[in-house]
Amino acid sequence: MISVENISKSYGGYILFDEAGFKINPKERVGLVGRNGHGKTTLLRLIKKEELPDSGNIIIPKSYRIGCVEQHIEFTEDTVLKEGMKGLLEDEKDHFWKVEKVLAGIGFSPDDFKINPLELSGGFQVRLNLAKIIVSEPDLLLLDEPTNYLDITSIRWVERFLVSWPRELIIITHDRGFMDKVVTHVIGINRKKIRKIAGNTEKYYTQIAQDEEIYEKTRVNDDKRKKEIELFISRFRAKARLANMVQSRVKTLNKMEKRDKLERIKTLDFAFRSATYRGKRILTANDICFSYESQPPLIGDFSITIGARDRVCIIGKNGKGKTTLLKILAGALDPQKGQVDYNPAAIKGFFEQTNVSHLIDSRTIEEEILYSHNDIERQGARNICGAMMFEGDSALKKIGVLSGGEKSRVLIGKLLATPVNLLLLDEPTNHFDMESCDALLAALDSFEGAIIMVTHNEMFLDALAERLIVFQDDNVHVFEGSYQRFLEKEGWKEEKNTEPNLNIGSKVNKKELRRLRSDIITEKSKVLNPIERKISKTENEIEILEKELSSCMEAIRKASEDKTGKKIAEISKAIHTCQTSIDRFFNELEVLTDELEEKSAVFEERLKQIELSED
Repeated sequence: MISVENISKSYGGYILFDEAGFKINPKERVGLVGRNGHGKTTLLRLIKKEELPDSGNIIIPKSYRIGCVEQHIEFTEDTVLKEGMKGLLEDEKDHFWKVEKVLAGIGFSPDDFKINPLELSGGFQVRLNLAKIIVSEPDLLLLDEPTNYLDITSIRWVERFLVSWPRELIIITHDRGFMDKVVTHVIGINRKKIRKIAGNTEKYYTQIAQDEEIYEKTRVNDDKRKKEIELFISRFRAKARLANMVQSRVKTLNKMEKRDKLERIKTLDFAFRSATYRGKRILTANDICFSYESQPPLIGDFSITIGARDRVCIIGKNGKGKTTLLKILAGALDPQKGQVDYNPAAIKGFFEQTNVSHLIDSRTIEEEILYSHNDIERQGARNICGAMMFEGDSALKKIGVLSGGEKSRVLIGKLLATPVNLLLLDEPTNHFDMESCDALLAALDSFEGAIIMVTHNEMFLDALAERLIVFQDDNVHVFEGSYQRFLEKEGWKEEKNTEPNLNIGSKVNKKELRRLRSDIITEKSKVLNPIERKISKTENEIEILEKELSSCMEAIRKASEDKTGKKIAEISKAIHTCQTSIDRFFNELEVLTDELEEKSAVFEERLKQIELSED
């Protein structure tokens, strides 16, 4: 268990934490959320003792080991096995068999052990980094943006692996869907404080919103009450017979806590400008072929027609041709065979990470936005700068001094300034925090034109994709349907052979597995029983109301026969109230049922992993 007690930390007068604290209990998998620059990575550094808090304490038990999988990947050995052995403890430096067991458990074949780590795909490089940490048998696993630069199949593998992690875990990721599937708790950094809740990100953000609404209502009521007390004191201070009442109110006023108005937190808030388009089809690609010099074909005989409001997502493993195809569809790259035809009224907006090279270092952010389109005026450019979180004088920063993430926001800003009816986007969520990803998703959802997007983010796929371009088995094809339907009908072929094996590390023996199963069953009952009780109670309420509604319907039938208008009006009102309550309870029942199914699936997956480990 780790206990963080009343820590404070600031840099150059900017306060990150102010007397904040929380605890990590055994077997908790915790998601760490907060806006960019609010201290998530700093908190991990404090836990690792790489930095010290200005005040407060972080209490870590003796001999408690912490393993951190860094974003930066650096290999020094010439084989996968030797690189994996670097993670072994000092007294186990020659225990290569332990590394082989772990590598096999996370998807490496014996032939892979001899490969140079630099020849691995990005996904398997991350797995090798994981293996180095796992063989050290950490009590706490720290992960900072583990999904960055991973393809979708690798992300899904890491997700399943972490669900079966038997000890403690803290993870930072901008991918909300990924986090929600992995964590048991969420810790959020908000207004220089740290808050921990059981559940997923939706529950955390809902709780924060409710707390802030209550705080603001209380503050307004307190201010009103203070003014009333101050008015009473000023009016009756001189009246001797009311002296005791005045003094009592003075004491009350002195005891009242001063509540400051909550400062508005900057967030991305934007909408894409939609250019008018009245046609049915906006783009047609016929028999597209492409390969790089002396390389096998990436794309062969690919055809697709894009409608005016289509939502098409391009998915597949890295290095298979997704970005190349997007460039061809955007007109940034010519196919070697075939052609792409656009409707004459099509106006494209193309976002790609490498397009930051097209930004001019000597220009300010405001100037880059101004030059995006001829109808943008200075105030409009400033508004877009503000929407991209470059407020006030920040809009006058030169492009040359910006970070990669800030430049990506400038590229998005340039797209916002330009009316388009076809958006082509390559991994637009990179460098965005979770809140900004939510804002981008909302903006894309309300865009009135067509969207073609490369993404590995399953939340975006679930929310937006109506059609898919799938790269799989050295082939590319169009799948007509949602991402969930694709998983049901086709799925990712390699997942059948690369299920993570929980049986890793000497600590997880049969006795440990039995204990883990018992703990999971206990936790399952603790989590699911309250939901089941709520479902039962809700069903009972619906049953009672439906009987009441049936009685009302019979009563209104009789009243209609008797032609008693007043009675009909009363019963109609009762029917409306009853039906409204039934609808509300059915909505609650739907939410509770979804929650039960989702959480049951997580526990079943964890129990399944233990069963696999015993085989």
